[in-house]
Amino acid sequence: MPTASNPKSTRGRHKPVHPGEILWFEFLEPLGITTPRLAKETGMTADRARRLVKGASTVNADVALRLARYFGTTPAFWMNLQSRYELDKAEQGYGKKIQRQVQRFKAA
Repeated sequence: MPTASNPKSTRGRHKPVHPGEILWFEFLEPLGITTPRLAKETGMTADRARRLVKGASTVNADVALRLARYFGTTPAFWMNLQSRYELDKAEQGYGKKIQRQVQRFKAA
């Protein structure tokens, strides 16, 4: 299972939050649901559920539909968590480089 970690990086920014962390800390842990139970009741493989919670797997459309049905949320909720995570990682990884390389479009 994920461990609580310092939410700030050394540069003072928040570390990107993987959807698996949200799944664990906001849903599974408070509801007393284990990853094997989640896997069984959603039709995911045990390995897929475990990897998702550990942050080693992504939320794709199939997983988003399963989690939405199971928890009474929307698939968009889960897909948006994944998109936000990926954008935050990209921003931290090469956002500054892109800002230097790409100039904003200016209409003539």
